Amino acid sequence: MAENLTEVLVGAGVLAAAVGFAVYAGQVADLSTNSTTYPLEASFRSLEGVSVGTDVRLAGVRVGTVANVDLNPETYRADTVVALQQGIEIPDDSAIVISSEGLLGGNFVEIVPGGSPFFFEPGDTIEDTQGAVSLVSLLLKFVSGSSE
Repeated sequence: MAENLTEVLVGAGVLAAAVGFAVYAGQVADLSTNSTTYPLEASFRSLEGVSVGTDVRLAGVRVGTVANVDLNPETYRADTVVALQQGIEIPDDSAIVISSEGLLGGNFVEIVPGGSPFFFEPGDTIEDTQGAVSLVSLLLKFVSGSSE
């Protein structure tokens, strides 16, 4: 009988650890249902290193995620929708840039706020964009001494 009790206690411990891990993973992935977002659109020449779910940051603070990415067959640009937290107002002269976390880090989307007293409405398009800069092409330009 003591063996059955030990097995039940070990099984309960494993189950509790699994539930704890699932809750932690949900918090890290920000899967909470109480946060509301609003969309903004942007079109980039290059979206290298960015995909759906990539962080959108303002002043280094995560304020949203990339919600959708599509290739525009007419302009050959990456049409992107970012979902920003409700209550974060972005001035309508702001820029949106693909930034890198460092030489070996990943890319993220950064909003560079402008100074306008007017703000983007949900669904508006951010016109001032800067795509990803390829580290390999920069290194090749540096090594070859090219000024282009």
